Amino acid sequence: MVELVQQHPSGGYILDELHVGMAAEKIVVATEDRIRLFAEASDDFNPVHLDEAFASKTAYRGRIAHGLLSASFGSAVVGTILPGAGSIYISQTLAFHQPVRIDDVVRILITVIEVEAESARVKLSCEGFVGETMIMDGVAVVRVPRRRKPSQR
Repeated sequence: MVELVQQHPSGGYILDELHVGMAAEKIVVATEDRIRLFAEASDDFNPVHLDEAFASKTAYRGRIAHGLLSASFGSAVVGTILPGAGSIYISQTLAFHQPVRIDDVVRILITVIEVEAESARVKLSCEGFVGETMIMDGVAVVRVPRRRKPSQR
């Protein structure tokens, strides 16, 4: 059973608070600005992402967002909601199933599928959807804090 959670009041969940079935989601729009800024940040100026004339002649028949831009929406969930602040990516597998187009609304769903107490790591199912269509999926391994640091106040 999936239990949708919100961001922890402290900003992040610790190992003892995580269990299989916890999930979080985020809705992000793949805007023109996001695509342009991602191209600048990643130095990936492939014209399939930026040039409509070029992209219209490809198999996609128009511009598409960078796959890793869509994947970064999942990173936003992992880093800010589940597990949240203090979590560190160890690895990520990804499979892209459908392209994301300009102004598509992407829903990211991150679900805890395994908690490894000894290593303080969790495995997360990472899925992305546009409407009901799965656009990508994979599994992330993330290290999470065992305890919260005391307040500096």
